[in-house]
Amino acid sequence: MSSHPPDFTGFKALSFDCYGTLIDWESGLAADLFPLLSQFPPTHPWAEKPSRAVKRFNEFSEHLWATKPTQLYNENLMESFSLLAKEAGLTVSEAETNAVGTGPGRWTAFADTVAGLQKLKKHYRLIILSNVDNNNIQRAVKTALAPVEFDGVYTAENIGSYKPDLNNFRYLFAHAKDEFGVDWEKKELLHVARGLTADHGPAAALGFPSVWIARGGDVEENYGIGEDYKKLIAQGKIKFVTKFDTIGDFADEVERQFAAKK
Repeated sequence: MSSHPPDFTGFKALSFDCYGTLIDWESGLAADLFPLLSQFPPTHPWAEKPSRAVKRFNEFSEHLWATKPTQLYNENLMESFSLLAKEAGLTVSEAETNAVGTGPGRWTAFADTVAGLQKLKKHYRLIILSNVDNNNIQRAVKTALAPVEFDGVYTAENIGSYKPDLNNFRYLFAHAKDEFGVDWEKKELLHVARGLTADHGPAAALGFPSVWIARGGDVEENYGIGEDYKKLIAQGKIKFVTKFDTIGDFADEVERQFAAKK
C-alpha cells in the first residue's frame, strides 16, 4: 500500500460502497437503536457507548448475510434488531422494528460526500455496489446523495448474495463492461470504500485496485464495526493502493491530477 497516491487519471469509472463510505451508516444505525438503548440505565455499557450495541447488531447482521444471502437488507436489519433485543431481554414494538428496516433510506451523507462526488463525476462514471436493498438505496440516491447522478446501482438484492462474497464483485465487473464498456482487467475501474472486510478484502483477493476511505479508521479508537485495521494488515487480508480520510480529500487529489495534465 503506497503512501503516495497513484495516477488516477487512467481510470474510466469508480465503484463505491455506499454505507459507511458515502452515508454515515454507524451514526444512523445508532440513532435507530435508541428505542432499545433507552431502556438501559445510563451506566450500561451500551447506553454509555452506543457503538458497542451497533457492533453487536452488526455481528447478527453479518451472520444473516452468510446464512440468508437472498434475504432483503431491510428484513436483515429488522431481524437483527429483534435478535439484539431478545439477547438483551428487552421488548421492542413492531413499529420500532419496522422503522429500523427503513433506516438506510433516511440516514444522512457525510458532509464531504456530495461535493466530492460532484467533482469525481466530471472525470468518471460512478457506480454503487451495496449490500442495501433496492428500495432503501433508491431513496438514498434521491435524497441524501442528490443531485449526484450515478451510472449504475448494483445491490445484494440484484445479485442474490452479500459482500464480501466474490460473486458481488464479479457481477460489478460484468455489468460495468456490458453497460459502460469499462473493463476492470484493463485497470479502467477503481473501487472506493470504507469497509475493510466487506470491500477491500475481496478486492485484494481478486486483484481489483481499491482506495480506502478511512474516515478516521486508521486510528485504533475509530476502527468501527469489526474493522481491526492493524490485525487485518498483519494477516495480509486487505490491500489497497492508497488511503484518504474522506471522499472530499480523494476528490481533491483527483482534481489536482487532472489539472496537472492539462
